[in-house]
Formats: sequence, structure tokens, C-alpha cells
Amino acid sequence: MNAPAPVTAAEFDPVLLAVIANRLDSVIREMTNTLLRTGRSAVLAVSRDFSCSMVTGDDRLLSTAEGTPVHILGSHRQTASMKRLHPDYSEGDAFLHNDPYNGNTHPADHTILVPVFVDGVHLFTVCPKAHQADCGNAIPTTYHAWARDVYEEGALVFPCVKVESGYRPVEDIIRMCRARIRVPDQWYGDYLASLGAARIGERLLKQVVAKYGVDTMSAFYDAWFDYARHMGRRAISRLPRSTVRRTARHDPIPGILPDGFDVNVTLDIFPTDGRIVIDLRDNADCLPNGMNVSTTCALNSAVAGILNALPEDLPRNAGLLDCFEVLIRDNCAIGGPVFPHSCSVATTNLADRLVNAVQGAMAGLREDVGLAEGGVGMGIGASVISGRDRRRGKGGDYVNQLFAATASGPASALADGWLTYTLPVASGVCYRDSVEIDELKYPILFDHVRVVPGTGGAGQFRGAPANDVMFGPRFEAMEVVCAADGHTFPAAGVAGGERGSLGRIELVEADGTARPLGNAVNIVVQPGQKVRGLETSGAGYGDPLERTPARVVHDIANGIETRERAEAVYGVVLTDDELTPGVNAAATTELRAVRHRASNDR
Repeated sequence: MNAPAPVTAAEFDPVLLAVIANRLDSVIREMTNTLLRTGRSAVLAVSRDFSCSMVTGDDRLLSTAEGTPVHILGSHRQTASMKRLHPDYSEGDAFLHNDPYNGNTHPADHTILVPVFVDGVHLFTVCPKAHQADCGNAIPTTYHAWARDVYEEGALVFPCVKVESGYRPVEDIIRMCRARIRVPDQWYGDYLASLGAARIGERLLKQVVAKYGVDTMSAFYDAWFDYARHMGRRAISRLPRSTVRRTARHDPIPGILPDGFDVNVTLDIFPTDGRIVIDLRDNADCLPNGMNVSTTCALNSAVAGILNALPEDLPRNAGLLDCFEVLIRDNCAIGGPVFPHSCSVATTNLADRLVNAVQGAMAGLREDVGLAEGGVGMGIGASVISGRDRRRGKGGDYVNQLFAATASGPASALADGWLTYTLPVASGVCYRDSVEIDELKYPILFDHVRVVPGTGGAGQFRGAPANDVMFGPRFEAMEVVCAADGHTFPAAGVAGGERGSLGRIELVEADGTARPLGNAVNIVVQPGQKVRGLETSGAGYGDPLERTPARVVHDIANGIETRERAEAVYGVVLTDDELTPGVNAAATTELRAVRHRASNDR
């Protein structure tokens, strides 16, 4: 079968455009499925804390399918460093890249870059990025918030290092990783899963080009980017010309952020040009710890906040990115860290607050635009656990990051918050752990993972409620590490919506007594002890008195809201039936009218 005749971008068949775009997304999903099914650690094979993307040979983001926003929007920055550092790269090469100073997010995100050649021409680079259970840090966590610099952080950092040449492994790099990673077989299994995903992508892309031809694919690139650029500009053109400033406040953390940290964002929206400028320069200088947000994380998070807030479904590619300009400055903790400042925690805490600040700033620009702030902080439910598993005999060490319970999602201008949101930077893409699988893979026992009714930020649309989780070691002591947020400053509501709930972490003794641990935890939990965390919830959007009463009743029936808050917060008067409450419509109308008058009088 002959390949279709070449066409220009301007005359590209829109049906063929959609077909090829979806075909490329299917390649990404095949890569994703490969990594999910072959990853060895639970953080990959259960939680799916990884993302796959592809970039054109000239370093333009092409396809992301369903990747985590903080991982993939800046993939082209990594591929550009591959070409700069290895000008003689060729077919069969593969590179390991986790360097936050050369385009990566943070050292725990190991990215495999594989250039895809067709007839000797570099047409694509495939980029599976996988968060590691362990990356060689000085302490057993991939988020070393206490590290004063990269030297104290201790992570193995690979500035785009060749790991395969001519499809043959570079064994020196493999040995180096196995010598420094705490559970080398687990790491090696995850490495092979990422490499396998990249090679699957390479093979499938060659098949795509074989079907459509190089000329058609080249024209597709331009047409696809033009389409995304057009859609992005059209969405922005519907916004008002405005300049908006917003601050999201990170908690104080003793010894790390003693005064907390304000993440400041200024948005300049130019609807006529179809362009948004996101200014991050008015933020504090680099921090002497691991909380600094790498350049790629800042770019990813700032743009993700905009895309979260817009109701339009826009293609995530280089054309869309042309609609945004992100301003950063050197030596800035938000986007401008310079070596040797540590970026160990770049993908979570301050980045989460950055996403929240941007999407919150968008609220109110149009009646269907914007989100409240999402729950923040990787608490105990998303901590890194480590120790020794007696079931595995000699060499039975383990380490893994949990996603057993996480922060909950914010309300939007159109819908309630999402319970499985994970974090603002992940926006619901990562999976929640299966408790049973975690207990099979690691020597851990869960007491409970449950929803706490009445904790979501109230609003016309409400935030998702908080999670409550408690677990402890099955046998020997277990080390638990996390640096959480949202214990002092909760997620903020917008447009009259109420804030989310605060987080809390406790150590629970065998007799049931509990003591608070604060929001930064590095503790050895002994047999009989347990750690318990109340994760943070999402904030509300709009006036709670405008919430449809039927939604309040539905939430009560499903264990999300409480009867007490129905009247106290939402002004909904219920009938006396405890099992199947209904709405006393007349009393509700009267109560809400009284409260509206009182509010107007103030």
C-alpha cells in the first residue's frame, strides 16, 4: 500500500489530523500500559507515578495523552539537552536523564530518552519519566526537604547519560545505580520497565511513519501545532483583558521554612493576542534546603494551573505552549534554582502552591472559569516507607512511596472536587494505592483508610472531603519520611467558597494514646506503634447558600457531608427522617433569605 501523497499544513485533511493525533496518543498509552504492567515498585505498578510523552526531532512537544502535568509539559527541555550534550547520538541509543539543572523536574524522576530514527532521520524522541522508590538520597526518601544542597541531598544525578548504545546496555551506569540504590533489584526492574516502554514507543512510531510517510508526518506536525495554537488563543480570547495577582501560602516547617513561604503569581491576560504571561519573578531567592522548584517544574505547574482553570479541552503540545509566557529569574526558589541548590522536593510542596495560585487567580474571570485551591501536602498517606522485610530473608530491604491517602480536589466553577485528586501537580492522574497490594508487597498493616464527612470546603460547588489513614509496621521497625503542608494554611476557597480542612499527623501508641508529630516527619515507627494522618481537603467555589439543596442531601447520604453542616453552612433545612433525609423547601428558602439579608447588611 502506497503512503498518502504529501500535503502542506494549510491543506491538511482535518479528519486525517484527528486520526494521526489519536494514533500518537495510542502510542503513548501503549507505553504507559507497558510501564504500569512491568514496573516492580508499587509507586509505579500500583500508584502510577510516571508519565510518558513524545517530542519531535526538533524538540517540540508532540503528544502527552494522559501524563501527569508536572512531569510532561516540559519534556522538550530534556530532549534539547540530549542533543546539546550528545551531538553524535544515533539510532539504538538511550539516555538516562534526571538532572533538574538540564531540563528535568527533580532527581527522583528518572527519564529514559530514546531518539526514534526513520531512514536515518531523527523524527521523534520518546520520553517515559518514572518517579523512583529510591534515588540514592542520603536518607530513605525521594523528597529530602532537609538537604542544604545537592551534596547533602545525595541523589545520583545523571545529566543525560547514555545507558544504551546500538541497543546494547552501558553496564557501567547500571552497576553504578545498583551500587547506590537501596533496593537494587527493585530499581533495576523499574529501569527495565521504563526502557521497555521507550522501545515500545520507538517500534510503534516507526509503524506510524511507515503507514503515512515522512512528508505527511512533517505536515501533520505543523497542522497539529497550528490547531492547538488556534484553540488555545480562542479560549484566551474569551477572557477579559486583566492583570491578576494571587499569593498561596505554604506552611512554616521547623528547620526548613521557619516563616513559611509565599508563592506569588501575577497573570497578564491579553485576549486580543490570545496570550497569557505568568510572572513568577516576585518570589524569594533560592532556599538552603530541598524545597526549591526547578525551572521545568515551575513552567509545568504554572501552565497546568491555567489549563486546569479553563473549561476547554485543549491539546497539550508545542502549539498550545506558544500561548503562554512564563517569566522566571535566576536564583529564585520558584523556577530559578542554580547549582548546587537542592530541588529534591521540586515536584510537590511549593509547586502545589504554585498550581493553586494560578488556578485560583483565574477564578471569576468568566463564570465558567477557574478552580479553588486543591488540597496540599504529601502527608503520611503519601510518605516514603523503608526497612527490612523478614519474609524475604537475607537482603530483604524495602523502600517505597505510598499513595494510600492523599490530598483531595478543589471545586471548580462547574463541578465538585475530585476525591482521588492526589495533589495539585498531579490533578487526579496518579492512582490511589490498593491497601491489599501494599500489604502484600511490603511489611505494612493498615488500620483504616477512610473519608471524613464534612471536611470538604463548602461552596456552591464543594471541595472533596479529607482522607484519614493509619498504618504501622507488620514486623520490625519501619522508617517513615514526609514533609507535608496544609497544617497551618489550608487550601483557600474562591468566589465566596470556604477553605479546605487542615492536615494533621500523629504517632499512635499501642495503648491508643496519640501525640502530634508536626508536618515534617522522619521517624522510626516501632512494632505496636502506628502513624495516623488527616490529609488536607479541597476548597469550595462560590457561595455555599447557592448550592442546590438536592446536592447537599446526596452528599449526606453518601457520607461526604454531615446533617449539622447542612443547616449551619449551607442553609438547608432537612426533614426529620434520619435514614433518608429530605429537604424542607419552605424552611430552607426562608433561612437562606435571612442569611443573605444579614450578609448584605454587613
